[in-house]
Amino acid sequence: MILLTSLLVITTGWIVYHFIVAYCSDQTDKAVCMRKIGYGKSMGLFALMIGLFGQMLGFSSAFSQLNDLLGTEFVVTREMVYGGIKVSWFVTIYGSLIYLLSLLLWFVASILLEKKQERQVSDSL
Repeated sequence: MILLTSLLVITTGWIVYHFIVAYCSDQTDKAVCMRKIGYGKSMGLFALMIGLFGQMLGFSSAFSQLNDLLGTEFVVTREMVYGGIKVSWFVTIYGSLIYLLSLLLWFVASILLEKKQERQVSDSL
């Protein structure tokens, strides 16, 4: 979760920084700005993949522990298994939310930069 939180901060900071630089600049090259902001979207996708990888590691660990318990007198209940599955989803949901936030920020930044470019073109005519 620390890695995902770090990716959240880095992704948000990256997109916001490059949006502010592009929006405040008088001469912006939209293609370059959108490429840089798009890197933030890629970082969000990386966070989603880290979340899925974390869930797979959680499943692997849980199934290994369950396999070790089956040879003993300890009783494995459905509630234990379902609780473990529920907990393993937290990291995936967190990674998905980071990706959705990066998509939202990218979408808003692209619309605002496009409107700014249209305004500059209309002012120059």
